[in-house]
Amino acid sequence: MISIFNHLSQKDKRLAIEDLIHDSTPRPSFFAMVILSVLMATFGLLIDNASVIIGSMLIAPILSPILSLSMGIVMSDSMLVARSGWTLIKSLAVGVALATVATLFVSAESRTVGAEILSRMQPSLVFFSIAFVSGFAAALARVNPDLSETLPGIAISVALIPPLAVVGIGIALLNWPMISGAAMLMAVNVVGIVFASMLVFSMMNLYVNRDVAVRAAQAEDRALEREKARAEREKAKAESATAKGA
Repeated sequence: MISIFNHLSQKDKRLAIEDLIHDSTPRPSFFAMVILSVLMATFGLLIDNASVIIGSMLIAPILSPILSLSMGIVMSDSMLVARSGWTLIKSLAVGVALATVATLFVSAESRTVGAEILSRMQPSLVFFSIAFVSGFAAALARVNPDLSETLPGIAISVALIPPLAVVGIGIALLNWPMISGAAMLMAVNVVGIVFASMLVFSMMNLYVNRDVAVRAAQAEDRALEREKARAEREKAKAESATAKGA
């Protein structure tokens, strides 16, 4: 078992750290996937369709900032913790708001509380155990290139998006038990994943690669700023062209 954590080269670890930080950077494409996954989960929950809900979990990117947060804690890097935590908070806020709005736009007849919603309102130790095992597997798969093919299945087992969507549905329906139960389940899932991934990252000695994580985060943030500046320039050019045309 120990060989699973010790056989990776420094190159594998460096690439894994850089990929994880890249995937947890709050780019427009990141939030676009959050929006799509939350919409899919919300509609799937409202029609009580498990297949649609599973599809939403496959495209959800929220697992990456959670793992990045765990890595920052293991590395004792406040910058990485704050960066990942802020991305996660914004993702959760966007998800809840979007699920609320989407539910309000659905006809009252379609706002049924089916089995899929009810199952996300009752957090328990079993859910924490599932989150812990899933987080352990996710962290292991993100660092080990031989296990990357298992990530889609792990994303389904983690089940982060459905309880997030249920919180929004509960707000739209003014159902406090639904809101509190789903929020608690979401918190249980996040805590379980964080603890498990911290254990994996510690056993892999990722803390010695703190400088790699810092450089990668700084590079991603600079790239994000350049993308924003380029988008603003293009927007200004378009507005200028429109003004001239008028």
